[in-house]
Amino acid sequence: MGSTTTRSLGGAENSGINSVRVDGLGLVELGWKYKSVPAASHGRSAADYVASGVSLGDLQTPLLTLDAAAMDSNVERMARWCAEKGVLLAPHGKTTMAPQMWRAQLDGGAWGITLANVSQLRVAHAFGVRRVMLANSLTDPQAINWLANTQGPDFFVVSWVDSLQTVALQELVLDAVPGSVLDIIVELGGEGGRTGVRSISGALEVARAVHASKHLRLVGVGGYEGSLAHTADAGALATVDGYLSALKGLHEQILAEELYAPGVDRIVTAGGSAYFDDVVSVLAGCVSDGTQGDEAGGSAGGERVDVIIRSGAYMVHDDGFYRDISPFARGGQATAGQPPFASAMHAWARVVSQPEPGLAILDAGKRDMPVDEGMPEPQFLGSELGGSMVALAGASISAVNDQHCFLRFDPATTTVNIGDVVRLGLSHPCTAFDKWTLIPVLASTANPGSPGTGYQVVDLIHTFF
Repeated sequence: MGSTTTRSLGGAENSGINSVRVDGLGLVELGWKYKSVPAASHGRSAADYVASGVSLGDLQTPLLTLDAAAMDSNVERMARWCAEKGVLLAPHGKTTMAPQMWRAQLDGGAWGITLANVSQLRVAHAFGVRRVMLANSLTDPQAINWLANTQGPDFFVVSWVDSLQTVALQELVLDAVPGSVLDIIVELGGEGGRTGVRSISGALEVARAVHASKHLRLVGVGGYEGSLAHTADAGALATVDGYLSALKGLHEQILAEELYAPGVDRIVTAGGSAYFDDVVSVLAGCVSDGTQGDEAGGSAGGERVDVIIRSGAYMVHDDGFYRDISPFARGGQATAGQPPFASAMHAWARVVSQPEPGLAILDAGKRDMPVDEGMPEPQFLGSELGGSMVALAGASISAVNDQHCFLRFDPATTTVNIGDVVRLGLSHPCTAFDKWTLIPVLASTANPGSPGTGYQVVDLIHTFF
């Protein structure tokens, strides 16, 4: 991507996290508040428990697990793709709120971590994340004040604004913090979307206000195309591409008016986990190493322009929404040398009741599993947790209560007993992690029919929601 000698926002080579603080999670004492581990483990440190050689069968249901081999593959896959496309990656950390997983993404070459609010920023600061994009507008005076007094060389944060009122509010609060400056991205939205200025002309007004402010400096433009579409059909993709073209146009007009802060490299950012290929296709032309001038998206001052995507679900992926809509699973890419991501999360639930033929009640519910993007998917059945399992064909989850779910099956072809264990595929990692404060990581869950050593617990992931 060119020389980095004048980069103020840096590149992936300078990103990081405080590994000493992350490793310190291994000292956390296991106890009653961690529902994924049995009472026999209480009083032991997380690291000692893992080192003792525990496996899936030593845990208890209901349970959420992660697959280490799948996550490693997904991280490497995404890092290689971004490098090939010449874009940077700031994965959305709110998906997992797990510093151990953030470290894996940063070690894999990510530019930084994206977050959504100030409480999440405090988690990142506590674990020494050096570079954060806050994909939201700060309007709480205490949050603005905290950031102004906390940011520095080891905690760089760039946040968004989408209105003149937000600019004025931040200016007012920052007047009380002498010398304070926040780096700002102007957010462009779209009709029917979430946040973001609804027109290029309106976004330019906001950009001009940031440019004229005492405490804000404009470093980029951004937005979220995922709020404008939810499928991968032609109409949805056309909507996404139209929005991205408008975002590119906004960046070009800001360049033309010289509204970006001088001497600071620029960011053009979009891209959740569903349409990041479209983002790169449309916005890749914005990338510049600062030596090409305005014609290549740069500027006379030599500042770089980086396209940063913020996909958050790719590391874990799923067996539902993202499996169906991910760029690596549609459009023929999976058969053209572009293997899809692998689902790295599964729920495990035990049969606690069989009140009717063809109905089994499992001990996992919406307090344990996500249901906002589709019901859990019954995949395998076994007589014990950690043992061999058989494919559970034709079964489905028909309803989910707080602590139970309803497994429907054909009793003529499938035998289910009290105490049996079902492995469930899940949809939407963003609403899976918040239900667990501790998540066991297994070496691999790829072959439930013959688990072998793949069910060894190799880590315990701590989350901070």
